[in-house]
Amino acid sequence: MSHLTTHSTLNRVYENPVFGDKAVFLKTFEETNGDSTLLEITLAPGGGNAMHFHLDFSETFRPITGALLVRIGHERKLLQPGEVCTVPVKTPHCFQNPSKETIVFQVELQPGHPGFENSLKIAYGLAKDGLTNQKSLPKKFSHLALLATMSGTFPVGIFSLLMPLLQWKAKRARKQGVEQKLIDTYCR
Repeated sequence: MSHLTTHSTLNRVYENPVFGDKAVFLKTFEETNGDSTLLEITLAPGGGNAMHFHLDFSETFRPITGALLVRIGHERKLLQPGEVCTVPVKTPHCFQNPSKETIVFQVELQPGHPGFENSLKIAYGLAKDGLTNQKSLPKKFSHLALLATMSGTFPVGIFSLLMPLLQWKAKRARKQGVEQKLIDTYCR
């Protein structure tokens, strides 16, 4: 395992070389006594995520440079710098960079979520270490299962059918110490 990157707790900047995205932790769960997690995301052209929802936290999006497309259910909002959009708990949503330029936005989770923070650090660390595919999905199914469950993020649509399998695999991986090994490698 000597090829893996070691990250320290002082590291606040995480980059995903597969997509060219960057996440900067401005405030963490620990620093806010659980009140929030605040990230600044640099999102490559065409970047974004698939429809999903969170059971434990809302997300507030604030573009800093460029326009951010936020889809909430069937509604689409093209947010400009200075505008704010909050997605309530349990609400299907996604975000995208519809432009040909890199954009920067902040996203605040309320309350904060240490599992989400760790999943992002691990996902970007795996990508940096070449342990993901060209879509930045972990090559090991156990890693994917752990990231999906620790992040508090649930897919919608056809992919939601995979959650019971992912939860089962994540439970097994935790018992085998895989989650702790990922946390020790990428989150310390």
